[in-house]
Amino acid sequence: METKRIYFTVNGIPEQAEFPADCPAQDVKDLFRSAAEAGPHDILKLYNPKGNIINISPSLEPNAPASRYKLEVVAADCNSELLGAELAGSLGFDLSSMEKRLQSLEKKILVDAGETPAVVYEMKKQVDLFREKLESVEHLSWLGFYKDLSEGTHKPSPFYHKRTLHKTKEECEHVREKFMQMSSLEVSEEVRQYLKTPTFDNWQWEDAEIMVLLQVMYTDLDLTVTFNIEPEVLQRFLFEVYRRYNNIPFHNFKHCFCVTQMMYGLIWLTDLRSKMDSMDLLIMLSSAVCHDLDHTGYNNAYQINARTELALRYNDISPLENHHCAVAFEILERRDSNIFRNLSTDQYKRIREGIITCILATDMTRHNEVLNKFKSIVPVFDFSSREHKDLLMMVLIKVSDISNEARPMEVAEPWLDCLLQEFFNQSDVEKLEGLPISPFMDRDKVTKPSSQIGFIRFVLLPLFIELANLFPCLEQHIIDPVRKALDYYTEMEKALEKGKQNRTQNKEVRPDPAAEFSKPESH
Repeated sequence: METKRIYFTVNGIPEQAEFPADCPAQDVKDLFRSAAEAGPHDILKLYNPKGNIINISPSLEPNAPASRYKLEVVAADCNSELLGAELAGSLGFDLSSMEKRLQSLEKKILVDAGETPAVVYEMKKQVDLFREKLESVEHLSWLGFYKDLSEGTHKPSPFYHKRTLHKTKEECEHVREKFMQMSSLEVSEEVRQYLKTPTFDNWQWEDAEIMVLLQVMYTDLDLTVTFNIEPEVLQRFLFEVYRRYNNIPFHNFKHCFCVTQMMYGLIWLTDLRSKMDSMDLLIMLSSAVCHDLDHTGYNNAYQINARTELALRYNDISPLENHHCAVAFEILERRDSNIFRNLSTDQYKRIREGIITCILATDMTRHNEVLNKFKSIVPVFDFSSREHKDLLMMVLIKVSDISNEARPMEVAEPWLDCLLQEFFNQSDVEKLEGLPISPFMDRDKVTKPSSQIGFIRFVLLPLFIELANLFPCLEQHIIDPVRKALDYYTEMEKALEKGKQNRTQNKEVRPDPAAEFSKPESH
């Protein structure tokens, strides 16, 4: 049977794990659990030598001692006090019983085989090591949650609007339980700092863990203390937000997190805490969290052309963005999920106005309007001007909303695949229903590079450059990566075009096999 050997370190100590290639996912997770000595609700991550998080699963790539992975507890319950045999008992391990069973098994094998096989000695050694580890370690907190990307997620129908989009009750309850178990974990300082950077990789974090990270953002910006947001209310708010993002390829809960994380990163990178008041920060972060609530996977053009309920309700004026705002305040109307419930009437009014302004600004039909207004004030920007700050907040959420190309390519490109899937689904429906087809969504005309080159050059870069004109420190963080992305897709388009030309030429000059075969010999 083929086995895999994985070399890694835990707290700087070299370890190795070996398991069959077809080993069940949970057994692999348990193997790393015992090595990390982490708790049932702790969050563990495995890093490759480049520092990227990789999935703990049977599909792990075998490595060499010189290129060890790093296993790390990134969020742990610091209140755990169970030690040694007491902990073993609490986990259902009876060491005495295990030893008796092993002795009985050893005697039986000795009688049947005439000698004790080496494997039994190895088993005894492992039990002794296990006992020693349990009884001598100062702090143990047994495993948490691991990634298993092989576990399928709910795949949406190509025609989302024909069926329910909402998460199932069972799915929501499962994630809620995991989140509540994790919600009191202390996230490591390394992850807290990583969370402030545009390079953050969302793909290796599950939904419950993402909610923990969102909770960290509110805490580390001091918003929970400043506005008296109780932990249980924030947790309920985040869960309700999670519940109201749909199972669609792009505009889902992970997208919500990415936009919020970029907004959070921009706040720290530009030192906005010293330039804007806490209420502005609360508005910006909460707007990012709520900006695409209950998105159906079909844009405003489709809503209007198909005369959907949303288009009729909002008179064709930013139907999606108006709906996102409405759903956000439905959540906030419930006292148990209203993170603003301890604010005064005037404070609440300002926050409501601010969130509505920010979310409505994400309608791309208003892009040039917002950009041109911002461009006109950048040379004379005044942080004491309410109008100037409101425009900045609108630009920040717009930048965050379309910021995927500012991330590392291994993070950004999968997001483009998700977006194109959603676009192609819409154009398929438009064709079926006889509606105008959005040209940048037509799977018969659009390629990956063609979808990005114009968007980056004419939409993304002009917006990012204006923000960097106000905050030059952003040049290296968001402008340089976007220029690299443009070069990447330009080269991809050239390669596709070259391949297309080669195929055309091959068809034109393809020789006649019969003529070639009958060609007379030359003398």
